[in-house]
Amino acid sequence: MIKDAEGSAEMGFDMDVSLIFKIAAVGILITILSQVLKHSGREEHAFLISLAGLILVLTWIVPYIYDLFTMIQNLFEL
Repeated sequence: MIKDAEGSAEMGFDMDVSLIFKIAAVGILITILSQVLKHSGREEHAFLISLAGLILVLTWIVPYIYDLFTMIQNLFEL
């Protein structure tokens, strides 16, 4: 979060470290499930599991990307 000289927050976003751990946990879980499904001959299901994991992580990340673009837009306003 960006703070001015008085210590009040002007604009910015607060990204938790827990989000990074969630993404890592989903990645590990998806990798394990995908490997198990591939070795059992269900490659189509492995692909769908990977796609579902990607969509899940993107739904977590999209608000932060939106905040980033808004912050950049506000930064370069004249």
